Amino acid sequence: MELLALRTFQTVVEEGGILAASRKLNTVQSNVTSRIRRLEEELGTELFFRKGRGLELAPSGRVLLDYARRMLLLERQTSAAVRQAGESVGELRIGAMETFAALHLPAALKAMRSAHPRLEPRVQTDTSAALTARVLAHKLDCAFVAGPVVHPELDFVELVVEELVQVSARGCDPVVQPLILFREGCAYRSRAIAWQRASGHAVADAMEFGTLEGILGCVAVGLGWTLMPRRVVEQSPHAADLAVAELPAEFSRVPTGMIHLRDSPTLPALRTLGEAVARAAA
Repeated sequence: MELLALRTFQTVVEEGGILAASRKLNTVQSNVTSRIRRLEEELGTELFFRKGRGLELAPSGRVLLDYARRMLLLERQTSAAVRQAGESVGELRIGAMETFAALHLPAALKAMRSAHPRLEPRVQTDTSAALTARVLAHKLDCAFVAGPVVHPELDFVELVVEELVQVSARGCDPVVQPLILFREGCAYRSRAIAWQRASGHAVADAMEFGTLEGILGCVAVGLGWTLMPRRVVEQSPHAADLAVAELPAEFSRVPTGMIHLRDSPTLPALRTLGEAVARAAA
């Protein structure tokens, strides 16, 4: 049995059909259908009952699903172990929120490069939700996200607690201004919206930006207000034009840490990264 066929079979089950699976796998429906058909021919049994346009897992399919998940997990574990074989040779795929990348990642990467000079980091920035999805999809080895993160397949190691503050332009009243946010999936976004409701801000409109400095730059010229880690504001080139207000603890304290797959091999480089962040934050 080919791993591609097993992966396709598992995706059809998890996505609920051929069309959804083809979108998930970024291929055409005919490829998905032919892989499932070849798998059934190889095993000599039907894996699905066809009901109109829908599919229902057959008893033999339920048995295969359990084995397929175990085999694909072993394949992922093997791939991770081989990538990290020897003296930390290969690449490490790291994800980080943009604010974390600005505050903590440079020093952590420096420590990792010093301890593992033959390991090449590959860094992606995105929202906490998007990074979590990439770790679960085995597209990242680890990610630094806002927590806490509770998921049966993930370990979350808290490294630092960020303090969020309300940020607006000096001399402007944020109560009558729109909220400026990162795009959907940002952990700070939900806190900002909750604080907007709790604090009586009159303007419900919001603007979205994809970059840290884009948000702070627009706030600095009086286009709106936002929530941001205090240290990000203090280090911003716009700091002189920004006013900061403290928030109640339930809005301001954001545990931030590293996530990685629970069943994957423990990589020394991940420990190096985490320890470097924790030391800097102490």
